[in-house]
Amino acid sequence: MKRTERIGALIRILSETPSKAYSLQYFCDLFDCAKSSISEDIQTASASLQYTGTGYLETIAGAKGGVRFVPAISDEEVLSLQQEFCDRLKNPSRLLGGNFVYTSDIFYDPSIVTRLSRVFARKFRNCGANYVATVETKGIPLAYNVAHLLNLPLIVIRREARISEGSTVSINYFSGSYDRLQKMSMSKRAIRSDSKVLIIDDFMRGGGSVTGISEMVGEFGCTVCGIGIAIVAKEPERKKVSDFSPLIYLGEVSSEKKIIEAFPNTDLF
Repeated sequence: MKRTERIGALIRILSETPSKAYSLQYFCDLFDCAKSSISEDIQTASASLQYTGTGYLETIAGAKGGVRFVPAISDEEVLSLQQEFCDRLKNPSRLLGGNFVYTSDIFYDPSIVTRLSRVFARKFRNCGANYVATVETKGIPLAYNVAHLLNLPLIVIRREARISEGSTVSINYFSGSYDRLQKMSMSKRAIRSDSKVLIIDDFMRGGGSVTGISEMVGEFGCTVCGIGIAIVAKEPERKKVSDFSPLIYLGEVSSEKKIIEAFPNTDLF
């Protein structure tokens, strides 16, 4: 292969499998060339990726060393995304009965979710997680993308047990959003004991669902090492969890006034 072809193939392989480490020997065998040539290709590819702002290539030293693609997003892009997110959320047409806000179109929009996931991948890259967890349903696209960028398996905790899940563990928790007791369940095969879990979800009001997820993974002897939430309501001020990272805050929501307040979290990083 020509050098330009090698670099293009190298960028594609690494960027399609973020956070996965490849040995230099893997590329030597794949492209039938020397390690010195691959090292030069990696430097050029990394410069190209940094120029586009999508991430960079990280080299790993040692006998088992290699290279991996690390997704990234600049502070400027984060601010722009937060503002765009807030502007879309403020549209009064999103108001639903009971002062709920319609957000399904946002969390099922690949262009938005892809960028949101890059923010949380940057935030929690070094948290030491072994799994990413969420509760069905609207948080799944965001959590899946974060898991993909961090090269971690995804756990989807269900509202109701499914036969296809096999043996499950179920707990009850109080949902502040719906002001009632609810249940969640998780397959006994979904997670290894003594693991660390990163929680990613679309929305949090009082923290009931996040507390439920924390208690659920605790049943398996696991701990929570990070909590990333796309939208966090300002009220109630006191949450059931204290250490969480929202992308934006949801302020007053009033069907009578036809307003939805939303503003960025300026302390995200």
